[in-house]
Amino acid sequence: MADLSDPKIDEAYQDVRSDKSETNWLLLDYESDRSDKLTVTQTGTGGLAELRDALGDSKASYAYVRVTFSNDKESQREKFILVVWIGPGCKVMRKAKISVHAADVKQVLRVYSIEVPAREKDDLKEDPIVVKLRKAGGASYDGV
Repeated sequence: MADLSDPKIDEAYQDVRSDKSETNWLLLDYESDRSDKLTVTQTGTGGLAELRDALGDSKASYAYVRVTFSNDKESQREKFILVVWIGPGCKVMRKAKISVHAADVKQVLRVYSIEVPAREKDDLKEDPIVVKLRKAGGASYDGV
């Protein structure tokens, strides 16, 4: 099991979810290579582009992101995504634990529209994710 007992995790989660906060993403990393304890290593206001820069190629990480997009000329929508990042240089034993640990993370970062499994930073480009969010959101009036 992953250890998500750090109260800063819930604080960061609530901050990303808050309409009053500019923070729109958080990043959870393992405390060390041998540890199953997750900690908040970064938060930010620069969206998916900033998050991509924060991800380590040798790490397995979890991110929670608020994505804002226009549904039409008059409206904006906010949806949340859960990112499960396995960098291309991630160690085999860490990769083996990801599916079990991801279930634990989902108990804490509970509310999200889609899960995005990412193996390369290009998996976190905003446009394809917005298309998936629109499809997951139900009613789409622009044929997407």
